[in-house]
Amino acid sequence: MQKLQELLEELSNAHGISGYEGSICEIMKRELGPFCDEMRVDKMGNLIATRKGKADAPSVMVASHMDEIGLMVKYIDDNGFLNFVTVGGFFSQTLLNQRVVVHTTNGPIVGVIGSKPPHVMKEEDKKNPVKIDDMFVDVGAKNHDDAISLGVDIGTPMSIDRDFKVMKNDLVTGKAFDNRAGCAMLIEAMRQISEMDVDATIYAVGTVQEEVGLKGARTSAFGLNPDVALATDVTIPGDHPGITKKDASVSIGKGPVLTVVDAAGRGIMVPPSILKWLTGTAKDKGIAYQLDVGDGGTTDATSIHMTREGIPTGVLSVATRYIHSPVEVLDMNDLKASAKLIAESVASVGKYF
Repeated sequence: MQKLQELLEELSNAHGISGYEGSICEIMKRELGPFCDEMRVDKMGNLIATRKGKADAPSVMVASHMDEIGLMVKYIDDNGFLNFVTVGGFFSQTLLNQRVVVHTTNGPIVGVIGSKPPHVMKEEDKKNPVKIDDMFVDVGAKNHDDAISLGVDIGTPMSIDRDFKVMKNDLVTGKAFDNRAGCAMLIEAMRQISEMDVDATIYAVGTVQEEVGLKGARTSAFGLNPDVALATDVTIPGDHPGITKKDASVSIGKGPVLTVVDAAGRGIMVPPSILKWLTGTAKDKGIAYQLDVGDGGTTDATSIHMTREGIPTGVLSVATRYIHSPVEVLDMNDLKASAKLIAESVASVGKYF
C-alpha cells in the first residue's frame, strides 16, 4: 500500500485545473505505459490507454477525471491585485486566506487569497460569509504592469497550494483527491490487471473537464463506444459532524462505494446488470462494499451512459470527507480495495456481459 500512497501523494500535489490537465496526464502516461499496448491523447485532451483483449470479449472503459477545481484570473487592477472566477464548485469560505499557485507564462508563482481584514469590517459584515467577488489574489506585484511582467494575464489559471499529509489510522489528507484518488485507483487497477488473465479489451481513460460539465467523458466515450463502462470518483460520507447518515449513508473505512442512483436520478441510474456485475464480483472476491443513493452531485458516468445509443455504466467511488476543499480526507484501505474491485470486475466482465 505504500507505493499506492506515494502515487496518490504525487497526483494530489500536482496541479491541473479543468482545461489545464497536462501535468496530470504526463504522470498517468508514465504510470499506465507499462500496462497498456497503445496510448494516445485525443483532440479534447483525454488520455486513452488501451490494453487489447480477445476479439470476442467485451470492451470496458474505465474513466477517471484528471482535473481539479481551481481559479482563473478575470481582471488585474491598477495595483496588481488579481480578481478571479472559480473554475468548478468552491464554497467561498474554503477559499478565504488560502495560498495559491499562479501558473504564469513565466512559470508558477505564489499568491495568497486576500480580503478585507476583520478589523475594518462592520459588525453586520462579520455575520456574513465573505463573497468570492470580494476576494482577490496578491502575488506581490507592485502594480498592473509589474503583474504582467511576471507572466500573469487575463485567463491565467490558478490552483490551491496545499501538500499531501499522512494522518493516523491509514487516513491521508490533501487537495484534489477529487479525483486524483480515482486516477490512482485506475493506475493500480491496471497494474493488477497486468498480472491477471483478462480477456476484455480495456480503455483506461483520464478524462478532462469533469468539474465543468463532464465534457471529456462525453467525447471519449463517443469515440471508444465500449460495451460497458465504469467511472471512478469520490463521494460524500455521512460520518462526521455537520452531516448525518440520513444525508449520506456511507462511511470512510468501510470499502468501495457503488452508486445506485445519483442526483436523485437526474444523473445516472445505474442499470441492474451493472450492479449485479459489481456486487457479484465483490462478493465472490470477499471485498466489502457500500451502496449509495445520492440526491446531490454526479460524475462522468452521467455523460458516458447517455452516449450514442446508451452505454451500460457504473460508478465506483471512495468515500472522502470535505470534498471540494483543500483538506480532503480518505482511508487508504478504501482506495486499495477499490482498485482491487475494479481489476476483479474487469476480469469477470465476460461472465456478466
